[in-house]
Amino acid sequence: MPTIADPRAFLEKLFYAAVAAADPDKALAAHLPEKPKGRTVVVGAGKGAAQMARAFERLWDAPLSGVVVTRYGYAVPCERIEVLEAAHPVPDESGLRASDRLMAAVSGLTEDDLVVALVCGGGSALLPAPAGDLTLADEIAVNRALLASGAPISAMNAVRKQVSRIKGGRLAALAHPARVVSLVVSDIPGDNPALVASGPTIADMATRADALGIIDRYRLDLPEAVMRHLENGEDEPPLPSDPRFARNEVKLVASAAIALEAAADVARKAGVEPIVLSDAIEGEASEVGREHAAIVAKIARRGLASKGPVLVLSGGETTVTIKGKGKGGRNSEFLLSFACAISGQSGVSALAADTDGIDGSEDNAGAFADGSTATRLADQGKDAAEFLDRNDSWSAFSALDDLFVSGPTGTNVNDFRAILIR
Repeated sequence: MPTIADPRAFLEKLFYAAVAAADPDKALAAHLPEKPKGRTVVVGAGKGAAQMARAFERLWDAPLSGVVVTRYGYAVPCERIEVLEAAHPVPDESGLRASDRLMAAVSGLTEDDLVVALVCGGGSALLPAPAGDLTLADEIAVNRALLASGAPISAMNAVRKQVSRIKGGRLAALAHPARVVSLVVSDIPGDNPALVASGPTIADMATRADALGIIDRYRLDLPEAVMRHLENGEDEPPLPSDPRFARNEVKLVASAAIALEAAADVARKAGVEPIVLSDAIEGEASEVGREHAAIVAKIARRGLASKGPVLVLSGGETTVTIKGKGKGGRNSEFLLSFACAISGQSGVSALAADTDGIDGSEDNAGAFADGSTATRLADQGKDAAEFLDRNDSWSAFSALDDLFVSGPTGTNVNDFRAILIR
């Protein structure tokens, strides 16, 4: 029977296998567009946009120019593509300037020109461009309300694109008559490319009425100016049927499904039986944590790990409805809830992390947990459930020295959850 001597090292190896499967050099190579008669202009946004830009430069053996924006601290050197940095997850003035630069880069092109859009998760916050009479402060207020709401990313982006001059296909419309090819690394459950980074170059069917419905459903408290803008019904984003998009292409170059399968393959080679639950799990992080704990308990009851270790893998993007004032992100919140639910259970080790290297507001990608997590906190006079109640999962795992810090990965294919049962 195969054994895993160091569960944490094994789980970490799986994480890096998943990330490697979404590596920009590998992902982009198979999806390069045909070279145009005219210019090639590259634009992009997201936490992995700089790495995508560098990879595209290496692969593109023809002239090009362009500009991309990424999160502060995520830039890498590029020779022909300018890399800008801005704030994430709450927009700032640098993001506003970056949006202007991207819109300027695609203006005045001809039908012989090609725009290559490098799009990945995080682009929504990095591309503020308030529509109409709205201000950056209004867009920041929208972002803050959405982040605290517990709404799924698809709902968040349906609202964001209604208050923007660049999202919802507007950047591609501005590039017309040039052809636009969008190369997308998906961090969206279900992999709808129009939802990644709120689709600056990809239109979808979401309407202003849909956005108002989401605002009502999640009881979002938005500035009066934002509500007026939404209710007047003017200047909605273009629809996919817009003739300006007729020549455009969208290519999904990496996704959670691909990443999870890479991790599963590593597990098989180590003699561990992988079970991939789903690459598109959504829901409240703490609830998903309890659901995963129930699955682990079921595996234990049925003795499925009696013949060898079993690995449960899942991806997607959970959400956190913020009620407390703690620190952390959706992956550490999931994991703390999971740890509470499996407290005292031996032979279970777990890693939950964001594949972009940042979970929430701190510098960790996620954290490790096992059946002793809650007990070890109790030994320090601390209550795991209280940390969870105040959305303070980062502090809980920091106290145990169980944070997982990967640094920027250069890609983003959603949450990565791996649970080893021995």
